[in-house]
Amino acid sequence: MAIQQAIQSRQSSNYITLLTLVAALGGMLFGWDTAVISGTVSSLDAFFISPLGLVEYEANSLLGTLVSSALIGCIIGGAIAGKLSQKFGRKKILIVSAALFFISALGSAFPEIGFYNIGGENANQSLPQFIFYRILGGVGVGMASMLSPMYIAEIAPANIRGRLVSYNQMAIVTGIIIVYFVNYLIALQGDDSWIQTVGWRYMFASEMIPAAIFFGLLFTVPESPRWHALQGHDDLAKETLTKLHGSEEAAAEFKQIKQSINHHGSSKLFSYGMFVVVIGVLLSVFQQVIGINAVLYYAPEIFKDMGSGTSAAMLQTIIIGAVNVIFTLVAIFTVDRYGRKPLMIFGALGMSVAMISLGFSFYNESMGITVLIAMLAYVAFFSLSWGPVCWVLLSEIFPNKIRSMALSLAVAAQWVTNYLVSWSFPLMNNDSYLIEQFNHGFAYWIYGGMSLLAAFFVWKFVPETKGKSLEEMENLWQNDTQVSAVNLTKQEAS
Repeated sequence: MAIQQAIQSRQSSNYITLLTLVAALGGMLFGWDTAVISGTVSSLDAFFISPLGLVEYEANSLLGTLVSSALIGCIIGGAIAGKLSQKFGRKKILIVSAALFFISALGSAFPEIGFYNIGGENANQSLPQFIFYRILGGVGVGMASMLSPMYIAEIAPANIRGRLVSYNQMAIVTGIIIVYFVNYLIALQGDDSWIQTVGWRYMFASEMIPAAIFFGLLFTVPESPRWHALQGHDDLAKETLTKLHGSEEAAAEFKQIKQSINHHGSSKLFSYGMFVVVIGVLLSVFQQVIGINAVLYYAPEIFKDMGSGTSAAMLQTIIIGAVNVIFTLVAIFTVDRYGRKPLMIFGALGMSVAMISLGFSFYNESMGITVLIAMLAYVAFFSLSWGPVCWVLLSEIFPNKIRSMALSLAVAAQWVTNYLVSWSFPLMNNDSYLIEQFNHGFAYWIYGGMSLLAAFFVWKFVPETKGKSLEEMENLWQNDTQVSAVNLTKQEAS
């Protein structure tokens, strides 16, 4: 009997891991789609913006808008994914996101399709079409960024949930480093002129392959058992839970899920009070205002600021991607051991030191290895903390009844902040006055200060969630909008 249980447990564990890997492909496409722009910034500037003959501020503003245009879609996707997944299920909306990834990749590579001859003399007038396809892909990113970690959290056992949800962040950074490498290989195929006219198209088109794979594999995974339970599909919920955890554990978990659902009748967003929702939104906001996507989106341009050529800048960007992957692995193996709060606080403090140092490196014109070390240290601290662990917290802190709606709001807030950071970075980094006064260092000091605030926020207000089931998480929150951090600390201690 014990042997049979051990075999069943191993089979269930393998099955959960496979489902996690499929869902995490949404994270990989999230990383791919958001980072592919990094290798194309100067090309898009030369192809779309330079011919317009704009003054400096207008050109910088339009470049920021073009680079961050996908984030408009991310805001939309994050905002609507909650209601859509609540009505139609997590799986179906993930399938929609995969389709949007594919369409966006094709349209971004050839935005003039149906309007101008591909590569013709008027092709650079297809900027509105390009922005449309980037926004469309952003909708897919916004959906996947919310649904992939939520789906994983809803199928994962409590004792390894942190690790499994972190696989999604591992997939994100894997997508980032793959597309960095793809961009670099494409850049080697020609000179700057070729990259600016043709090469950037291949960079965007490369996303079509993983998008097609993700779309096909999603038809092989089951729907979330917690969504089935919320919809009253009890038999389907039990069936999926049995496949995931075995019959004995499935019965106990199903009972706990139904008790959670029946105990709290309302599914309104603030039915557990405002505090839990505000915590989730602020976690999302802080993950962005610390500046990570300014580094990831504009990494080649940052290296060009310190004197690197196009190919060298892209190679250095690959090194950043490798550090991102390595330290995300550290988070995967430590998040369930040390907890969420210690990693988040440690990482935020480390990022603050790295960003302030990076700012001084530019200010003092201490280029070369100093800048590279500061950037690598910043990415390392982010990757072992706010990268994966923030998504772990967001996927677990919200109660069952409001999870999809609250997480949708938090993700939408994250993408709004991401857009503002990505749009504002070239305004700060390329502004003549700020360059004259701070030599490209100003923006990094802002991000360093925000990292300090992020550490304080987690220390003071965010509860520890390690080892708690999703249903137990509800005990952390009261039906009172005046819940204080003191009360949460007392609950943790008890």
